[in-house]
Amino acid sequence: MAVGVCTDGSEYNIMRVIRVQTGVQLSSGPHQLILGGAGVTWLKDSSGFYFQAMEGELDDFKQQILFHCIATGEQRAINIPVPDERKQEYMLITLSPDGRYHLANRGFPALTPVAILDTQTSSSSWQPFITNIDGSVVGHIIDHQLIAFTDVGAGRGRIVSIPLNTETANDTSTWTELVPESEATIQSIRLVGNLIYISEFVDTYSRVRIADLTGKIVGEVPLPGKGTVEDATNHIQKLNPKGHPEQYLFGFSSLTESWGVYRYHFDTNQVETLLAPEVKLENTIVEGHWAVSSDGTRIPYHSVYLKSVDVSKPQPTLMYAYGGYNYANIPKFPGAMAAFIEAGGVYVHCHLRGGSEFGREWWEGGRMRNKQNCFDDVYAIAEDLIQSGRTTSQLLAINGRSNGGLMSGVVLTQRPDLWKAVVPQVPVLDLIGALRHPYGRDAIEIEYADPNNAEELKAMLKYSPYHLVQDGVKYPAVYLEAGATDPRCPPWHARKFGAKLQAATASDAPVFVRIWEDAGHGQATDKNTLLMQYSSWLAFVMRQLGMQL
Repeated sequence: MAVGVCTDGSEYNIMRVIRVQTGVQLSSGPHQLILGGAGVTWLKDSSGFYFQAMEGELDDFKQQILFHCIATGEQRAINIPVPDERKQEYMLITLSPDGRYHLANRGFPALTPVAILDTQTSSSSWQPFITNIDGSVVGHIIDHQLIAFTDVGAGRGRIVSIPLNTETANDTSTWTELVPESEATIQSIRLVGNLIYISEFVDTYSRVRIADLTGKIVGEVPLPGKGTVEDATNHIQKLNPKGHPEQYLFGFSSLTESWGVYRYHFDTNQVETLLAPEVKLENTIVEGHWAVSSDGTRIPYHSVYLKSVDVSKPQPTLMYAYGGYNYANIPKFPGAMAAFIEAGGVYVHCHLRGGSEFGREWWEGGRMRNKQNCFDDVYAIAEDLIQSGRTTSQLLAINGRSNGGLMSGVVLTQRPDLWKAVVPQVPVLDLIGALRHPYGRDAIEIEYADPNNAEELKAMLKYSPYHLVQDGVKYPAVYLEAGATDPRCPPWHARKFGAKLQAATASDAPVFVRIWEDAGHGQATDKNTLLMQYSSWLAFVMRQLGMQL
């Protein structure tokens, strides 16, 4: 077993290799640093594994694929042909069930299998595979074909069979459509035996349909309720081996229940609970709503509150949103924010353009030159809550993490009149300054603007929070939070923005900046620090909204 160990919250891992039978750690594990990532891919005989590690200076964010040999303890670099060597993107190697074929999947957030290795050929060298398409292809090899879901020719996704022919792989006319595009948005597929389990969204909630290898729909998993099936946050992590290849095991959560683990029995169409949810919010109501954004697009959101709360009157309300990178803000248990609900507040879970809830068009509608749509969607939801009498601007707060932290900074500076309190967590707030950092530059190039296009950069300045701060404006209460060791969204963003906001604001509302030591972007932050982080900012919000602590 390979385990990544991080000691400072940064997500930079050193890998340890442990022999499962004895629990003994091998002395010959990889020495390279690993940044979070998708994990490792073992060979079928456990003789070694592929992994992606940092190369050169950490600030360069260059990564390479290596193979670690268990017998010798040595690592060797894998020479994989890629379409554009200048791009430093995430990569994951996956194997066919028999171990014959190895696929190199590359990209974020649009992932494609860019190279393939057939271990039974005389050359046994990597060959270019799908390298010249506009879209993503995410799948698994079975019976000498790639079964994949793709948004090529289908914005909400379709399932295709692609021959393992390196000469024709980019010709979509050689692909066979198995499951056509529908009203649902495909999020992932998993092959279990000779069945394809299709995890998809229908109006933001999960559905799992089952198809055979010809594409015929043969069933649907009866999920525990209206919520979300566990899927990783990006496509490259969704390709990780799930284990139990002959069983469909899945995690499931809702806005009122924490994660549970379940097993589906196809022969009886029954779902077995393996691990029940540890936390359930009792006596709550979950409502679905639609707001109308400035361009007429309908924007979905959910509200969660106790049955004892009188929503015919304005109530303390906390909005949570993300809106970017083709990442769905799935309707799952809100974690520590459940304390806000139990204290009598209304929690609002938002689905903004820029995410993947409704496919490629939904993402494209909230990125690059359309990025302002994402923020206009936030205003539409906030104004819908206020105009319906469910809250007021003096009882309304918003928060988000990472890209959602940037979103919080934008709506704070574009519409300070809407909020009583704003909490940007681990944010990027100076979009021009972020271009000096390789990771920041890549992140901006994916979602916000072409760094080499002056007109796009000018447009980006209209929503770069640091550049929108104006002297003499009455800004709401602000709690800025960042991790001292965050390699993705460095803490200088929070410090720089916080200092400018403190100097500029004309209101008496506080502007706090909290930088947590030995904490990064969140994924590798220890549990006790996470508890302190959430307790601190939630107490700040609840105090600003006049709630009893």
